[in-house]
Amino acid sequence: MLFSIFLLLTLFSCNKENSDKKLSSRKPEEITFIGLSYVGGEQGNYRIIKITKDSIHLETGTNEVKKHKSWKKSITPETWKKLTSWFKIKDLSLVESSPSIQSIDGIDESFQIKTTKKSHVFVNAYNDVHYKQFESFKNQLNTILPQEIQ
Repeated sequence: MLFSIFLLLTLFSCNKENSDKKLSSRKPEEITFIGLSYVGGEQGNYRIIKITKDSIHLETGTNEVKKHKSWKKSITPETWKKLTSWFKIKDLSLVESSPSIQSIDGIDESFQIKTTKKSHVFVNAYNDVHYKQFESFKNQLNTILPQEIQ
């Protein structure tokens, strides 16, 4: 009797997991996080931007002189939708990074984009044919970030 109850509970939990997987596979892939950073330069400059569905966080500074500024702002669902609309999720897997050239130009640009299914990281993807969407995103983002901290 006890074995039968255990077997029944096991079967029900397996069915629930399978139905949860089926439901999540039907949902469209969405962006959940965007990170953008610029790091490098002779003085150790950095600018790190982290964006989630509800906020933007910006840190900027210089390591050599120990200068650091931080800014955070809540965003609306409309702002999040506007920012993420620049990216074509199906194209993200096609984007190719370029080698770091900090020794030549001093600064590397890195993008991290997390979706409900994957995580993508791109470094210096300027030369990729899909880079236009990143450029459009950065232009939109600059209208939101405060000018005095940029």
